[in-house]
Amino acid sequence: MNVSHEVNLLVEEIQRLGSKNADGQTSVKFGVLFNDDRCANIFEALVGTLKAAKKKKVIDFQGELLLQGVHDNVDIILLQE
Repeated sequence: MNVSHEVNLLVEEIQRLGSKNADGQTSVKFGVLFNDDRCANIFEALVGTLKAAKKKKVIDFQGELLLQGVHDNVDIILLQE
């Protein structure tokens, strides 16, 4: 798969699993996304896809890298619906 296709799939999954925050943006906790069976089947390298999406300014999250367990409560915010 190419990166832009994976980023588009990531947007769909964030919309499916997330909810609107106070600013009206869709957000989801990293742990929810990481532990979802459907996401596990779609993304071979979820963290890499998240980094690529952040670089393209499609999503935002605090920090540079998200790790399972340590960052499960970090919000991933969708910047482009």
